[in-house]
Amino acid sequence: MAALGAAAVTGATTISTAPRAHAATRGADGSFVPAVVIGTGYGAAVAALRLGEAGVETLMIEMGRQWDSPGADGNVFPNMLRPDERSTWFKSRTEAPLGSFLWLDVVNRDITPYAGVLDRVNFDQMSVYVGRGVGGGSLVNGGMAVVPKRAYFEEVLPQVDAAEMYDRYFPRANATLRVNHIDKGWFEETEWYKFARVSRDQAGKAGLGTTFVPNVYDWDHMRREAAGQAPKSALATEVIYGNNHGKMTLDKTYLAAALGTGKVTIKTLHKVGAIRQQRDGSYVLTIEEIDPYGKRVATKEISCTYLFLGAGSLGSTELLLRARETGALPELSGEVGAGWGPNGNIMTARANHIWNPTGSKQSSIPALGIDDWNNPTAPVFAEIAPMPAGLETWVSLYLAITKNPERGTFVYDKATGRMSLRWTRDQNKPAVDAAKSLFDRINKANSTVYRYDLFGPRLKNFADDFCYHPLGGLVLGKATDHYGRVSGYKNLYVTDGSLIPGSIGVNPFVTITALAERNIERVIKQDVAAS
Repeated sequence: MAALGAAAVTGATTISTAPRAHAATRGADGSFVPAVVIGTGYGAAVAALRLGEAGVETLMIEMGRQWDSPGADGNVFPNMLRPDERSTWFKSRTEAPLGSFLWLDVVNRDITPYAGVLDRVNFDQMSVYVGRGVGGGSLVNGGMAVVPKRAYFEEVLPQVDAAEMYDRYFPRANATLRVNHIDKGWFEETEWYKFARVSRDQAGKAGLGTTFVPNVYDWDHMRREAAGQAPKSALATEVIYGNNHGKMTLDKTYLAAALGTGKVTIKTLHKVGAIRQQRDGSYVLTIEEIDPYGKRVATKEISCTYLFLGAGSLGSTELLLRARETGALPELSGEVGAGWGPNGNIMTARANHIWNPTGSKQSSIPALGIDDWNNPTAPVFAEIAPMPAGLETWVSLYLAITKNPERGTFVYDKATGRMSLRWTRDQNKPAVDAAKSLFDRINKANSTVYRYDLFGPRLKNFADDFCYHPLGGLVLGKATDHYGRVSGYKNLYVTDGSLIPGSIGVNPFVTITALAERNIERVIKQDVAAS
C-alpha cells in the first residue's frame, strides 16, 4: 500500500491521484461534489475509502496541513525534547501534558504560531488533545490498538450487534490499520523497555496483571532502530508531535488506499465554518482557507449531496451545534452536544527507589497495560507510559482509563460563535478515585510514593484536567440513528468518536474505525447505491 506522500499534488493544498484536469473540477471554488467528508481522522478515512471504492467522487476537507515535507533539521516532525513551531497548532508556547519537572518549567518552549501537528483545546475545566493534519489523531497518539472488552462494548453500545463487530468489523479495522504485535522475547531483553518491565514487576507485587498491547507502530522497524539498522523515531523521543519513521499513520493506510481509488481528493488547510441545506436537499459548506501561519487565503463554498462529519468529537459536534443554534439546520435533535466524556482519562506518576531505575533510554511507544478492568468497584486499564527524557528519572508514568459514568454537554454561545463544554473538575472525581485505588495498592506493595512535580507548579499527583480520548457529543442512537445518520436530515452522517457515549474502556481508535466500517457499509448499500 503506497504512502499518501506519493500522491500527485494538484495545487498547494490539494492532494489527489486523479489527473490534474479531472481533480480540478471536483469541489473547487464553490463547485459541486457528490460526497464531502469533513476531517481525515479514523472515521473520516474509513468513509472516504469505502465511498471511493464504491465509485463515489469524494472530497475530504482537512483544517491541518499535509505532513510530508521536512523542516530545516531534515525531519518532518520534531521530537519531544526539542519542539518547535511544527509541534503545536497556532500557539506561542507548547502545551505538553507534562508541564514541569521538579516543579521547574523546563518542558515547554516558546514557539512561533503555526499550523502545528498537536492542539490542546482548552475549555473552562477540561482540556482536550487533538491531532491536526492529514491523518488526524493517528499522527500524535501512542498507536495502542486495543479492542475493548466485549462485555463493556455491549454495555456502552447495546444497539450495535457485538457478534458482528467482533467477528467482522474489528478484524477488518485491525487489518487495514496494520496492527501488529511486539516480539515478547525482544521486549524482555531490550534496554528500551526497562521502564515497562519495572512497572510490570511492581504491579505484580500488588497482585495486578499486565497485558501486551498491539500497536500500529512497526515493531520490526523498532528492532532495527535499536540495532542501528534503521533511522530512529520511537527510540528518538518522537510521538506526541509525530513520528518520522515506523508508525503506520492513516496517511499510510486508509487514506493512501482512498486516494488510490482515484475518486478521493483531500484539501488541506481548509476549515469548515458553517453548514446549511438548500431547497433541493443538498448541503453547502462555508470554508476558510488559510496558509500555514494562519493568514486567510480565501473563503469559498462547496456543495454536496452526501455529507459525512468526521472532524472528531469536538469538531463535528461544534459544526452541528452551530447549525442548530443559528437556524441553519433547525430540525437537528436536542441530543446534539450531549453525552460527552473523556474516556475516564487520568494521568499519574510514581517515584521509584534509587535501586529501581527506569532507564535513560526509553521507547516512546507503549507496549504494556495494567489490566484491572474486571475490578467490580473500580475498573481501570492503565497504560504504562514512557517518559523519554534522555536521562534517568526513576519515574513510572501512567495514563489510566477508568469507568467514569459522568458526562458533559457542549453548548453553543451565539455571542462568541464558539462552543463551550459544561464539565466540572468534580465530575472527574470517580475517575481519580479509581486510579488512586489502583496506584495506592502499587505504592503500598512497593513502599513507593507519587510524584507531585510533573503536572504544573502546584502539588499535584493526578492530572485530571486534560484528556486524550474525547468521546461523544453526537451519540449513536440519540443524535443519530443506529448507523450514524443524523436525525432530522437525509444524507447527513456522523462517522467519528462523537458517536461513542463518553467511554469505551480502552484507547478508542480501533473502536471508532470498526464502528465506521460497520456504518458506512450500511449507508452505501441503503442510501448511496440505492439512489
